[in-house]
Amino acid sequence: MLTYSFSDTGSDTLYEHLYKCIKNDIISGRLLSGEKLPSKRSFAKNLGISTITVENAYSQLMAEGYIYSIPKKGYFVSDVNAAEKLRQESSAPRTGDSTAPAAPPAYIADFTSNQTRPEQFPFSVWARIMRELLNNRQEELLTNSPVGGIMPLRQAIAGSLRDFHGITVRPEQVVIGAGAEYLYSLILQLLGTDRIYGVEDPGYDKVFKIYRSFGAECRRARMDQSGVAVSELESKGIDVIHTSPSHHYPTGLVTPVGRRFEYLSWASRSDARYIIEDDYDSEFRLHGRPVPSLRSMDVQEKVIYMNTFTKTLASTIRIGYMVLPDHLAEKYVRELSFTSCPVSTFEQYALARFISEGYFEKHINRLRNHYHRKRDALLAAIEGSPLHRYASTSEEDAGLHFLMKLDMDMDDGEFCRRLAGQGIRISPLSSFYSDPPAETDHCFVINYSYLKEENIKEAVGIISGLLAGRDR
Repeated sequence: MLTYSFSDTGSDTLYEHLYKCIKNDIISGRLLSGEKLPSKRSFAKNLGISTITVENAYSQLMAEGYIYSIPKKGYFVSDVNAAEKLRQESSAPRTGDSTAPAAPPAYIADFTSNQTRPEQFPFSVWARIMRELLNNRQEELLTNSPVGGIMPLRQAIAGSLRDFHGITVRPEQVVIGAGAEYLYSLILQLLGTDRIYGVEDPGYDKVFKIYRSFGAECRRARMDQSGVAVSELESKGIDVIHTSPSHHYPTGLVTPVGRRFEYLSWASRSDARYIIEDDYDSEFRLHGRPVPSLRSMDVQEKVIYMNTFTKTLASTIRIGYMVLPDHLAEKYVRELSFTSCPVSTFEQYALARFISEGYFEKHINRLRNHYHRKRDALLAAIEGSPLHRYASTSEEDAGLHFLMKLDMDMDDGEFCRRLAGQGIRISPLSSFYSDPPAETDHCFVINYSYLKEENIKEAVGIISGLLAGRDR
């Protein structure tokens, strides 16, 4: 059994320390390619740490390609030593070379990134709005923001929700925050950490970690073809479910209306129950009508609606918002009015103008057309290349990603590692599950928002070449 000391972890968390210890042993050759790692439970018991610490360390190692998992068999060491040695040699300065070490390599295609490309950000409009504010609204810009955000921005968001999402709310119910993570902390303060929180499995693991980091009990709820079944919520004892019904990440599932009503019925049966609706990319449904949100169906004040401007503007604009039911909005003012809004007043006023003057709607329409073209170009490239003999795609009509299932014999971790060596970054669907089912084998999540259109054919050619046994 592997044994590591946790007596001196420095500034690292326990999971970061464990991750680094295992990574170093893999790189040094102490852990060999194909070697099986201890199970999470037995490893945690041997080290005297929690299972979640081991799970987080394994997740990070899988994300970076140092280990891979085989359903119902466990975790195994990837063959990374040759690649690591090559990386070190290529990044080492040449004799007599006084230049700094090379920057991290740029990918031809990074299918794991959901960032916005710089050319899609409305810099000219944003700059003009900022100049006008600096010239004409100097007093407001230097006035501290109210706890929930400036009223013009809350009014603009309430109007946008009404016009484009069919959600009718008062501006006072809208709370502005510095991204989703800050808003999660407010929700935990409002609802308390004595409730049991649930997140979708598969799902975005960072949400699970954030709830846990604030001391809340958080449990994963396994999904079926319609979302999380109410029976799963009941059996796990979940009080608050965090869900993304309009477009689930990573499966692309859209929760049918029947299951949505089941959620609302489940929440209404206890005062302790709430639904956190994460509507993170509902603006980018590429076919059909927008799917009604849970918040627009809620008549018993059980849904906390959340969204950010990460996908619609940029991930670096750390502005998100949530819409609280009336009784929670009153509690927020009553109990948390001593806190300050963490978003710059300058950015709040700029975003308020951007929305209220119609620029946001025009920007979304332009982005939707852009992503529609890019998605079609990527799918056409797959269909028009040898890759179509190996690949089938699904869930292409909503959001900014889809799934690609490959007919291959290669291990998923090995496939990702070899692609990374050729400039393609990709994530297996199995990495988003706590216990991946067999049907996730050889299925990959294809995010295309950050993909350069001029690189599409080259990226597709590299993938198909690897599957045909033609490494570059």
